[in-house]
This record gives sequence, C-alpha cells and structure tokens, in this order.
Amino acid sequence: MPVRLIYLVLCRLIQWLTLLPRADAAKDVEILVLRHENAVLRRTNPKPRLDWTDRAILAALARQLPPALRWHRLVTPATLLRWHRRLVARHWTFPHLGRPPIDPTIVDLVARMSRDNPGWGYQRIRGELLGLGYRVSAATIRRILKRLGVPPAPIRRDDTTWRQFLHTQAASMLACDFFHVDCAVTLTRLYVFFILEVRSRYVHILGVSTNPDGAWTTQQARNLLTDLGDRAGQFTFLIRDRAGQFTAAFDAVLADAGITAVKIPPRCPRANAYAERFVRTVRSEVTDRMLIFGARHLRHVLTAYAEHYNRWRPHRALHLTPPRSARPAVNADHRRIARRPVLGGLINEYNRAA
Repeated sequence: MPVRLIYLVLCRLIQWLTLLPRADAAKDVEILVLRHENAVLRRTNPKPRLDWTDRAILAALARQLPPALRWHRLVTPATLLRWHRRLVARHWTFPHLGRPPIDPTIVDLVARMSRDNPGWGYQRIRGELLGLGYRVSAATIRRILKRLGVPPAPIRRDDTTWRQFLHTQAASMLACDFFHVDCAVTLTRLYVFFILEVRSRYVHILGVSTNPDGAWTTQQARNLLTDLGDRAGQFTFLIRDRAGQFTAAFDAVLADAGITAVKIPPRCPRANAYAERFVRTVRSEVTDRMLIFGARHLRHVLTAYAEHYNRWRPHRALHLTPPRSARPAVNADHRRIARRPVLGGLINEYNRAA
C-alpha cells in the first residue's frame, strides 16, 4: 500500500507538470468534460468503492480547491470528515467496556417462566430469578419479553386458555364424547359412548347403541358412577359437548356425585382435546383397520382394545407408560421376548418370557 501511494503521488505530480504549459481555455474545457464524466459516473455507481490510498490522494488535493468547487467532487467535505472519524477510531483501539450481553440461559429461563405463568409480571419473574441466584433487572426482563413478542402481564396474558384450564384441572377431570362406526354389511351406524380420565388417560367404554338418546346416555352415566365406586369423589368436572344426548338428567346424575358438567364452546372440538385424541387413536389403530359386523362384534373389539389401551399401550403424556400398567416384573433373561397378539394380531403386546 505505501508503494502504491508513492506511485499515485508521482503520477499526479507529472500530470500537474504537463498542465503548466497548457492554455487556460483548454484547461477549462477539460474541467467541464471531467465534471460531466463525474456526473455520469455518479448516476451509474452512486457509491464507488475507494481504498485508503484513493482517500489519501483525494483528501490532499481537495484541500487545494476553492470551497465552492469542493461540492462538485466525488468526495464531499462530509465524506472527508467521516474518513477522519474512522481514522481516529482505528487509532484509539481501547477495548469497549460496555454492558455485557445477556446470558442465553437467563433468556430461556425468562421465556419459560412467562410461558408457564401467564399472570406473572416483570417484578414477579425478577423475584423468582433472584431466588435462583440470577440478578437481573426488571427492565432487562421487559426487553427480553418484548424481543420474544410476549405481552406484559397482567395486561393481556392473564386470560386462562382452555389448554391451561385442562392442564390445571386434569387430576379431577373427566372427558366424554361419542364416535361412530359403520357396520360392514348392513351399513348401520353404531354410536360408541366413552369417558376418559384426563390425568391418567384411563378410558371407560360405556356402551354401543344405534340410537343414543338422552335416557340411554343418562343410564350410562349411572353405570360409570357404579364402576368408579369410591373413586368418583376424586373427580370434579366432566367436559362434554353440546350434543342433544346430554340432557339435564345426565348433568343431574353427575351433580349428585359432586361432578360438574362443563360444556365446551360451540364448534370448538379442541376444547375437548383429550377425548378427540382418543377418538383419533381408536380409529387409526382399530376401527379403520377391520370390518365391524354388528353391535355385539363392536363391543367385543372395543372391550379388548380398552384393556390393551389401559394396561399395555404406552402414552407420550405419561412418559411412555400405560395408564395402569399390567406388565409383570422384568425377568433377568432379557433375550427371550414373548409376543401376545390382540384382536387376531391387529395389535401385538410384547413381554419378557418367564
């Protein structure tokens, strides 16, 4: 770079010497031509790329021009000042001792607390972080939440969603619904009524009917309470939709046992997500993979599947364990694995052989 700077300086000196014997008129014409070429170049490339030698030559020559002519150059006075500031900044290379960046662990923790606790504000989250040994200001927490797109609490995050309500009340909650199966020969539509224990995912297949009216559904509720026995006191809510089969008598039977029927909003199947998920599971694993020939056949199939679902099938919500596991103790001989077919081999259960 220094060699190139010396070369450019020599070139400009030689050009200046060649201009001395020329007439003023020729110089004026050349200046006009150069100005026009400069304007064309500005339109073509408004931001030319210059290295430091070009900047040095232009800065030195620009000092010799009259002030009125400096604005017609490729390099303006503002550009020269910017180059000077950049040169000074490069000279003073002291380390920048600004505010250190926020630890990503704290950012993740703030996001997790705001997500798990919608009613918590900045000070509440700050207090929890202090209890964990993290000293973070409320303003920093506010900036983190703003960057994540999380509104402040309790302005808009204090509304309890259906998902939060279901998760909080899962231990004392039941969910019920119907699903239908069409017979293979007669094309008769059979309706299956089931109730699911939300916390344990234990399912009760209550009945199969071609005409599930209000009286039939109410009787199935009585049968459920009989099967639950003393365990009926563990449940407080039952989620149901707004179907006509759920009459006032159905709600009254549950109310006598201390269970309140909660109706989901109209056309909101996600509000009854646990029951809807079981419907998808039983369809994909059983009813969509075999032909059903009548109500008796369907009862037998669903009884066998419910036993598999409750005793053997792993559930992701339960950390891949069944609701009420019936698996025997693990045998030391892990090399022998026995297979037990269910529903003619449609489903298989595996266990260590004795």
